[in-house]
Amino acid sequence: MFKFILPVLLLITSCLGRPESQIRRFPNDFLWGVGSSAYQIEGGWNADDKGESIWDFLTHTHPEKIADQSNADISADSYHQWKRDVQMVKKLNVGTYRFSLSWPRIMPGGYKNRVSTAGIKYYSNLIDELLRYNITPMVTIYHWDLPQKLQELGGWTNPEIIPLFKDYARFVLKTYGDRVKTWTTINEPWHVCECGLGLDYMAPSYNYPGIPSYLCGHNLLKAHAEVVHMYREQFQSKQGGRIGITLDTSWMEPKDINSTDDREASERAMQFYLGWFAHPIFSEHGNYPKVMIERIRNLSKKQGFGVRSRLPEFTTEEIHRIRGTSDFFGINSYTTKLVTLNGHNNTGQFPVPSFNHDMGVVETQKGVDWPSSGSDWLKVYPKGMYNLLMWINREYNAPEILVTENGVSDRGGLEDYARVDYYNLYLSAVLDAIEDGVNITGYIAWSLMDSYEWKVGFTEKFGLYHVDFNSPKRTRTPKISARVFAQICKTNTIDLRYRPKLNEEQQQVAMAQLPAENQVARTSGASQLKSEGSSSPGSL
Repeated sequence: MFKFILPVLLLITSCLGRPESQIRRFPNDFLWGVGSSAYQIEGGWNADDKGESIWDFLTHTHPEKIADQSNADISADSYHQWKRDVQMVKKLNVGTYRFSLSWPRIMPGGYKNRVSTAGIKYYSNLIDELLRYNITPMVTIYHWDLPQKLQELGGWTNPEIIPLFKDYARFVLKTYGDRVKTWTTINEPWHVCECGLGLDYMAPSYNYPGIPSYLCGHNLLKAHAEVVHMYREQFQSKQGGRIGITLDTSWMEPKDINSTDDREASERAMQFYLGWFAHPIFSEHGNYPKVMIERIRNLSKKQGFGVRSRLPEFTTEEIHRIRGTSDFFGINSYTTKLVTLNGHNNTGQFPVPSFNHDMGVVETQKGVDWPSSGSDWLKVYPKGMYNLLMWINREYNAPEILVTENGVSDRGGLEDYARVDYYNLYLSAVLDAIEDGVNITGYIAWSLMDSYEWKVGFTEKFGLYHVDFNSPKRTRTPKISARVFAQICKTNTIDLRYRPKLNEEQQQVAMAQLPAENQVARTSGASQLKSEGSSSPGSL
């Protein structure tokens, strides 16, 4: 932990500036929230009549592809503990809870001919409970858990997915839209397509580079647009809500800011990672980024694919249909990469063809002292968040931006001061962007509680609440970061001086995690902490 804390302290020191900068205030109407996703927290994988998802299939048939060979069959058991979840959200003082619906829980086979009464009731109860406490639901229609039966038809590479997704979306918009006023169609399309199909990383784990991910992206964008048009034409005026999409990227920092090539690598990487999905929706002229169209077309020809590019082409009508189909710009981001151009001899050693070879950019995080507390890929560099927000603002003509995911992982524990520092630093970067004219209207912390982290299983934790996955009750306990984030949301302020201690509940859980021979020493330390005392918001 010390290896992480020292660089973070240096980051904080560099951000403090004048003494008054230790306390910073957000706009009065700023939206605060916390997020989760269905597959990661719900469990109940075959409860009632829920269908099988691609993640159920992957983790059951190929457990060796998961870091700890685990699955989310039970996970945090939110399918049964949703009332406890709402109480946790309430104690964080947030106004919004972002969560996703499970397509196979609502439509077990993926088709509208079979709808689950139990699945419908589960989400309806959750929404009603949130509203009971004046918490606004922000609902993601699709967060990676495609019905396995649809994957067997080709999933997102098959154009048939477009009307099927529209059927599913129509049902949930009609069922819950009277109470849900903020929707996102799809979470992180880049991960859906490239990590699921181009790489052996996310379900369905194809490892088929250079072709299916572009088919996936093409169909996904058209499906998104159809749902948005349907919502605007059939539901929006009556229900009074809004709808958008959540995209994601790391910030791509030039490895050498003085290098023309590295600056070109940064811009090209941003266009490939974010522009792939943002350009068709948010740019003035629509369509894929010009650099993406040209590079993939030229490389396809050189690789023997003929005149037909591996990147599908939109018709003029489709370009117009997709452009403008989001009421806000949802962005998820966690870290920064250093980038330089891939050499003519493929110095990055990328498969040919592949997304990375098409992009022609080599990424690294080596050679920097950015700290990390849990994930090898997640290094702390808050200036990258500022740079990303400024880039979106410039590139897409100052859209309204919602930061729909941001947070940091660790390996567990309740004294997560590294997470506290991360939130303070990244929120400071968000405020810097707001003060420099970017229209950022909200921030959703990731995540509400420890959960199933996809390919790394339960080995990494993002939660504000600790979940005891060894307990049948899946006991939840607030971490230090929960108390700090609750204070931020309550006061609309970040205070870099606020460093609470473990409260009594947290001390008991922390001691239970230690080997028996260490608990006596921990008890004496806990007594000292208790005697010192600390202010805490609400009942955390």
